[in-house]
Amino acid sequence: MIGREDAGASAPGPLLSLRGVRKSFTTHGHTNVVLRSIDLDVAAGECVVLIGASGSGKSTLLRCVNLLETVDDGVITLDGAEITDPRVAVDRVRAKIGIVFQAYNLFPHQSVIDNITLAPIRVHKVAPAQARARAMEMLERVGLPDKAHARPDDLSGGQQQRVAIARALVNNPALMLLDEVTSALDPELVGDVLDLLGELCRDGMTMIVNTHEMTFARQIADRVCFLHGGEIHEQGTPEDVLGAPQQERTQQFLARLRD
Repeated sequence: MIGREDAGASAPGPLLSLRGVRKSFTTHGHTNVVLRSIDLDVAAGECVVLIGASGSGKSTLLRCVNLLETVDDGVITLDGAEITDPRVAVDRVRAKIGIVFQAYNLFPHQSVIDNITLAPIRVHKVAPAQARARAMEMLERVGLPDKAHARPDDLSGGQQQRVAIARALVNNPALMLLDEVTSALDPELVGDVLDLLGELCRDGMTMIVNTHEMTFARQIADRVCFLHGGEIHEQGTPEDVLGAPQQERTQQFLARLRD
């Protein structure tokens, strides 16, 4: 099982590996298969961008990696240890994975720094002084040290999203998952968030990013995966997938985006 004490020693092979991952949801007797036998390896320091239409399984894939959803079949390993084992300590796994959603999910009645230190103090039992010092480092990292004592409602959408990213970074995760983090932002606020993600990529953070921002994907991704019907339909470098896609479904998706 994975604990924070394991963070310094990476096992050989990919940092993250999915093999035969399947996930379905049943509503009113109808079963919808969202992920179909997903195989994916992500190396340490790699930035993988997921693209595809709504409903293609991108968000569900991220939620399965972070154990917010239980897979129906298949195995996920992180740093060489299986995290889909039902005996795994979920909080210890999540301490190694930062996840940021399109909704900022900040507590409006708490200050920015209290939002960032809540999980380290209450869940991971970090000393308050240590947690606050680390939180201030992360606020410096995202360019918001002067907002430590502000309330989320006093911030712009872009600032709130950067606080959410700081909160995800505070535990020094081995892996960051980002799910459409710019889709709820006004267009003029998107650039600051994408610039921050670009900095994280260049600094060597391992990331899986679900996005419709093709310019970001071209500039930052090491690999682009196009999901369709719950499967990875095509993957490769940004130049290959976005510039010269081989699969008809990929071509149709990119044509719709251009239109």
